[in-house]
Amino acid sequence: MFPSVTTLGIFLTSEFCIAVIGNSLLFLSYVYIFLAHRYLLKPIDSIFMHLTMANVFTVVFLLIPYIASSFGVRRFLNDAGCKAILYIYRVTRGLSICTTSFLSTFQAIAISPSNTKWAWLKPKLSKWIFPSFFFSWVINMLIYIHIIHTVIAKNNASHAGQGYVHAFCKTRDSRDENSLPFFIILLTRDLLLVVLMMSTSLYMVNLLFTHHRRTRHVHSRSLSSQTSPETKATQSILLLVSCFVFFYWLGNFITLYEFYTPNKIPRLEGINAILSSCYPTVCPFLLMRNNKIIFQFISSFSILRISCTQNTFSS
Repeated sequence: MFPSVTTLGIFLTSEFCIAVIGNSLLFLSYVYIFLAHRYLLKPIDSIFMHLTMANVFTVVFLLIPYIASSFGVRRFLNDAGCKAILYIYRVTRGLSICTTSFLSTFQAIAISPSNTKWAWLKPKLSKWIFPSFFFSWVINMLIYIHIIHTVIAKNNASHAGQGYVHAFCKTRDSRDENSLPFFIILLTRDLLLVVLMMSTSLYMVNLLFTHHRRTRHVHSRSLSSQTSPETKATQSILLLVSCFVFFYWLGNFITLYEFYTPNKIPRLEGINAILSSCYPTVCPFLLMRNNKIIFQFISSFSILRISCTQNTFSS
């Protein structure tokens, strides 16, 4: 039913490499725009940079312990290591959720018509970006302080009873009196952000549908087939939100199942790590669809490869 340990390790390593390379490439492209072509930089690009940075840290601190475990490493983390690894992973994962929600809201307001009730928010959008980042960091760092007090290293490979289990870590006691408020805070935060994402996504879908219906009657077929950059960016963000919501609910379902199952399944924990990393892995490739710098780099590389191949055969 479950893949072998070696197969799981290969999947984890492959996903790790793809996620780190994809997010790093996207982040460096925005850094290049900032340094060399600052006039091309848009306010939303800073949100993309923050999201890719959060994705890299999420993947690194989630997958490295599972990769080590799948290849037979034992006692990779002590108590202090477990607290640090899980705290950083949870904070950066929370930042990814907050940034995706803010990105969806930002784009929904940005593309809203000037005669809507959201129009007055447009001039203030760029001013809210960095305060929202700061607020997200502070909130998530405060929320997950609870992990520092409850997480310890596993003494052996097996673990029985309810509670959160990581590759090398576990919670002290699932019946801790502070656990219930912690779970309520997490649930409230996640529900608010997911509802906000879905609401703004539905609003953007309605705007795109209305715009498409109007342009179909106004323009000729050749002109209506041309998609504007704003529409392309909106479509990418909609795909991003859909991907996040899907993997978010799937990952939470497996996490709850693992939490309340007395007999833990180590390979299921590895599969959950793969699913939890799917969003930060797919995210940069969805955003690259509208990144001209990366397309120029790929085109230049393709031209260089073709010319080198032709020179090789001609010689």
